[in-house]
Amino acid sequence: MTDTHDTSTTNTKHDTPDVSSAAVPTTERAVKLVVLDMAGTTVADDGLVERAFGAAAQELGVTPGSPEHAEQLAYVRATMGESKISVFRHLYGTEERAQRANTAFEAAYAELVDAGHCAPVPGAREAIEELTAQGRTVVLSTGFARPTQDAIIAALGWQDLVALTLCPADAGGRGRPFPDMVLAALLRTQAADGVQQIAVAGDTAYDMLSGSRSGAALVAGVLTGAHRADQLRAAGATDVLPSVAALPALIAAYESGDAAGRAAAGTAAGAVGDGSVGAAP
Repeated sequence: MTDTHDTSTTNTKHDTPDVSSAAVPTTERAVKLVVLDMAGTTVADDGLVERAFGAAAQELGVTPGSPEHAEQLAYVRATMGESKISVFRHLYGTEERAQRANTAFEAAYAELVDAGHCAPVPGAREAIEELTAQGRTVVLSTGFARPTQDAIIAALGWQDLVALTLCPADAGGRGRPFPDMVLAALLRTQAADGVQQIAVAGDTAYDMLSGSRSGAALVAGVLTGAHRADQLRAAGATDVLPSVAALPALIAAYESGDAAGRAAAGTAAGAVGDGSVGAAP
């Protein structure tokens, strides 16, 4: 059974930022809350999810390299960003088997993190610090369970970096593609007056679906993770960026109504992926 207790982590240091009236525009185009994905968006994945899935599949008797393994891995890739326990429920049918797989996955991922296989996406910390300095509230969300999320945060030394961290259990158990974690971020932080003042960024189609379903004004896909620009756009991305490092520039351009600047933000961090970056037409 998914734990639905409130396990979110809040840093009071950022809950009520001291911001001058000029820091964030007071117009309806102001972005006051920024909800960022972790693996593939702010945290480099480098195949860790797939390696941990391999351990989970073996726990359920799936032979590495077999057609069954290949089929399951394809599903894992297609559903990157979704709550991992939801993925395992789909793959393995019963709750008991899904929980076994999830436990093996979390243990394998934690071992990889402990072994030093965890690093930030270049420019991610700096982007978060810049957004916070501008008076915006930044939240990190994930499809991982709370222990794995906390292990990643600790390994990166990010315990005091953001106002709040959320996992699916913190939003009633539903992860992406549902909008629950984005809306939970709004309710928990009370940082924005409405969803039109939210920006969401992630590397998967499910991140885009979650953001668009929440009503967020900006739903930015980044090309440092699982999915291509065309997949991100098809799932509702308003913009596609080379990396999260370009997000502060995108938000600034959006707030000022600078269409050219908004499009340019897609190439500000250099060409990545298929080159299809910038604001959606």
